[in-house]
Amino acid sequence: MTANNPTPQSLHWMTDMLDSVEVGLIVLDREFRVQLWNGFMENHSGITASNIHNRVLFDVFPEIPKAWLTRKADAVTLLNTRAFTSWEQRPYLFRFRNTRPITGTEDYMFQNLTISPLSNSSGEVEKLCLMVYDVTDIATHKRALERANAQLSRLSMTDRLTGLLNRATWENLVDAEFERFRRYNQNTSLVMFDIDAFKSVNDRYGHLAGDEVLKHIAKTVKGLLRQSDSLGRYGGEEFGIILPETDIEGARIICERIREAIENSEVKTSAGPIHYTISTGIAQLTHAPKNHMKWMQQADDALYAAKSSGRNRIVVYQG
Repeated sequence: MTANNPTPQSLHWMTDMLDSVEVGLIVLDREFRVQLWNGFMENHSGITASNIHNRVLFDVFPEIPKAWLTRKADAVTLLNTRAFTSWEQRPYLFRFRNTRPITGTEDYMFQNLTISPLSNSSGEVEKLCLMVYDVTDIATHKRALERANAQLSRLSMTDRLTGLLNRATWENLVDAEFERFRRYNQNTSLVMFDIDAFKSVNDRYGHLAGDEVLKHIAKTVKGLLRQSDSLGRYGGEEFGIILPETDIEGARIICERIREAIENSEVKTSAGPIHYTISTGIAQLTHAPKNHMKWMQQADDALYAAKSSGRNRIVVYQG
C-alpha cells in the first residue's frame, strides 16, 4: 500500500477518521458544489452527506455570506495558498446551534475557518477544503473576560453609590475642557453645587436615607442635562457639571431649572419623605485662570457665596 494507491481498507480507515474528527470538513468544487461532508457537519447541520452531495452550498445554506466566501475562495485559488478567518472577524460561517452545556449562554457555535486549495496532478486548484473548528469555549471565555474588564473599567471611573463619574475622572474632564478652551476659545462654564444642610438630613433620617437623597439628586440632575454635559460627584454631597459651549446666561438657565426641580421634589425613604435644596456656583471660563484647578476654585468660591448668602440659590463668579 502507498499513499498514491490506497487500498480499500485504507480508504475505509480514512473515511472513519474524517467522520470521527471534531472538525468540520467540506470539500467544494469550483462551483461550490459539495463533494465531501464529514460526520461533524452531519451532526451539527442535520444534513447527511448523501443528501448534500453535489448540491451548491449556498442553495442549502442561504444565510452564508456568498460574496464574502466567494472572494475568499477566489483568493485561495489564485494564490494557491490557504486562508484563515477567526471567530473575532466573523463569529460563524454556519449557523449551528451551540450544543455545549458549559457554554450554553451562547446561542450559536463560534467557528474558526480555514480554506485550503486542493490541486490536481498538474498543480491546478480544482477543489477547496473548508475546515470548520468549534471554538465556542475559547470565544465564550474571552468575551466573558472582556465584559469583566469593561465592568472593572467602568467601576474605576464611576461613583459606586450614584453611578456618576467619580472625582478623579470628572477632574480629568475639567482639565480636558480647560485645554480645549485654550485651543479653540469657545464658551464653556463650570458648575459646582451641593446639598444644603445635608448633615442634618443624615442626623434626622439616617445615612441610608441620606444615600437615597444622593441617588435622587444624581438621577434628577442627569435627566435635566444635555448629552454633551458631564456630571460628576466631587465628594460627599458636592457635585460638579461641565457645560461645554455654554456662556454664563445659558449656564444660569440650566442651573435654575435644576434648582427648581430639586426644590419641588420629594424623596420617599423608609424614614419618611425628605425635601431638600441645593446651592450652586457657576464660573464661565476666561483666560484668567492659569490651570483647571484655578477654574474649579472660581466655581467653588461662587458656591461658597451662595451658601453664605442664604442657600437654595445660584451665584455667578465675579472675577
